[in-house]
Amino acid sequence: MATAVGNGMEWFDFGIYSYLAATIGQVFFPDVSGPMQLVFSFATFAVAFIARPLGGIFFGMLGDRLGRKKVLAITLIMMALSTLSIGLIPDYASIGYTATVLLLIARLVQGFSAGGEYSGAMTFIAESTPDKKRGFMSSGLEVGTLVGYIAGAGLVTLLTYILGEETMLDWGWRIPFFLSAPIGLIGFYLRNNLEETPAFEAMKENKSDEDDESVRHILQYHWRAILIGMFVVFFYIVVNYIVLSYMPSHLTAVLGYGETEGLLLIVIVMVIMIPIVLLMGYFSDRIGAKKVIQGGLIGLIILSIPAFNLIGSGNTLFVFFGLMILGIFSASFQGTMPGLLPSLFFTNVRNGALAITFNISASLFGGTTPLLVSWLISKTANPMIPAYYAIFASIVGIIVVTLFLKDTSGKALRGSPPAVEEKAEIKEILEEPEEALWWHEEKKEIEERIEDRSEDGK
Repeated sequence: MATAVGNGMEWFDFGIYSYLAATIGQVFFPDVSGPMQLVFSFATFAVAFIARPLGGIFFGMLGDRLGRKKVLAITLIMMALSTLSIGLIPDYASIGYTATVLLLIARLVQGFSAGGEYSGAMTFIAESTPDKKRGFMSSGLEVGTLVGYIAGAGLVTLLTYILGEETMLDWGWRIPFFLSAPIGLIGFYLRNNLEETPAFEAMKENKSDEDDESVRHILQYHWRAILIGMFVVFFYIVVNYIVLSYMPSHLTAVLGYGETEGLLLIVIVMVIMIPIVLLMGYFSDRIGAKKVIQGGLIGLIILSIPAFNLIGSGNTLFVFFGLMILGIFSASFQGTMPGLLPSLFFTNVRNGALAITFNISASLFGGTTPLLVSWLISKTANPMIPAYYAIFASIVGIIVVTLFLKDTSGKALRGSPPAVEEKAEIKEILEEPEEALWWHEEKKEIEERIEDRSEDGK
């Protein structure tokens, strides 16, 4: 819960930028008008993702050496300070292009922090839960993300309603950024008092300092898992950012909805998504994460275009139903990915390899999704572009998941002994020890490859 709460606080900080994108565009890019102003604003949004792989590699490797909880505390403080600094930057009218440069720097620090946050949080929860409940309990991490986004969007909606769009443009947009400081301190306290994960502690007991793996080692011997993970993150992150980050601005800048109305619809959808995310996590423990993900991908391929037709109808009720369709299928990924992605890697490289995998893919496809979609709409004047992109990502996803992804729901994490909740489960494990330690063959193959390279002097 502490991890999820901290994650929510971090994504409150990161998310408020996307909900204020239209306003920030006017504050920092007043010389540009219309849809292109939104493109410039989302370009600044995408800049943070340039730093994410660097942050992911730095904090991921640090997490495999020093421990998971220390990294989670550091990233939270960094995010809070960089978010606070955005609220302190003078506008373009006061200091010209210097304001834009300062905004870019703050977003780069946010991205560096986010690079270590989400992968570290996924690793921490996956390593701290029983195998047979990993899907459900890990889905709580995405509940934290949604709560952070809801808090950010809800606050922006409330402030816009109370202050009005003119006052928000003048100074009201700064308030959410100022709140990041006290929120960050609360999150830091919670995370600093966490215990280290049992899987990491067990690994450290049997590992010498010479055994620390480098980035090169991870890329050499775990490249297949990284490649599969990057494709999985691709469709997950594209759908996630279309629904949670891009849609408020799409409703406002493309479809002409008022900022308050558009944000309110998104907030309602996200609130409804919370129990659905938990339900998807529960189902992943029962029938397997792979089947849940495949269902979500097929649903998006079939229903993305009808959903965006509803969103573009102009009828508020139809818009809501269209958003809910996207939200439900997005929830099928959010409820399964936090438990699935850490299971792709062995304990000794999990944090680092997951950070590399998630952040490179997120940087290439997540941060660029709002930018690409808004740019294509500005060029084509076709509001269905997000639907086409979601369908393309889902087609790639269904191929990769079906052909290359091994479902390990309910099984021990790679490199770790089984984690049980009840004593009765121990008897089952002792009866079939080879099944319990299913990952031994994979581990043996990696060790043989390492040995072969050592003998070749490479």
